[in-house]
Amino acid sequence: MNSEESIENGRGKPKGRQEPLISPSKAVGLLDVDVYGPSVPKMMNLKGNPELSESNLMRPLLNYGVACMSMGFLVEETAPVVWRGLMVMSAIEKLLRQVDWGQLDYLVVDMPPGTGDVQLSVSQNIPISGAVIVSTPQDIALMDAHKGAEMFRKVHVPVLGLVQNMSVFQCPKCRHKTHIFGADGARRLARTLDLDVLGDVPLHLNIREASDTGQPIVFSQPESDEAKAYLRIAAEVVKRLPSPPDHPPASCSLPEA
Repeated sequence: MNSEESIENGRGKPKGRQEPLISPSKAVGLLDVDVYGPSVPKMMNLKGNPELSESNLMRPLLNYGVACMSMGFLVEETAPVVWRGLMVMSAIEKLLRQVDWGQLDYLVVDMPPGTGDVQLSVSQNIPISGAVIVSTPQDIALMDAHKGAEMFRKVHVPVLGLVQNMSVFQCPKCRHKTHIFGADGARRLARTLDLDVLGDVPLHLNIREASDTGQPIVFSQPESDEAKAYLRIAAEVVKRLPSPPDHPPASCSLPEA
């Protein structure tokens, strides 16, 4: 119920439409480093194996204008990943070092919850401009969110703020609002950590359906309140990032270890 996302200042076999997700002026990449439970292929409606470039690097798959790379492209959808630590680290290294991203303005790294090897490897091996902690308002999830924020601080990654996920459910018939996971838990944690709350994402059927069908709500229902919630959060994140250089390099490559 919580996760960490970090943001860093392609081509493939696309499935679906190719219009940009948010802004046609920004090139965005999405790297899914959740080795055990990759969800980006499903949520971005992407299938297939990455092609290799002339330099033998994997090319991200593209949909909605976002270049995506995930462990889910390298294993069968229903195949469990039953690997020990060293194999997981090897997979993370491949996802970090062997992808030809081309020219990007932003690379979003979607991490699983926790403070384990995956989070430490990513945080210590690539330059990260900032981290966003995503959590539901309930206490059991906020415990992990608190640990995640402290971990990023220990490895000198700026924490840009918190996002409160599944913040409220509004009955579609009577419009009554219910805080199923509690009210404003992320705000209390933000005050404790002296961080900002970047926004709230409601618990809504449209979000679940759009995610399950691989049609991000900011694309499939861009005028909906739910889509606007995501767009407001994206704007808040970008405001807190250092400005990208006026003349970015010809390609985005991660430094060698």
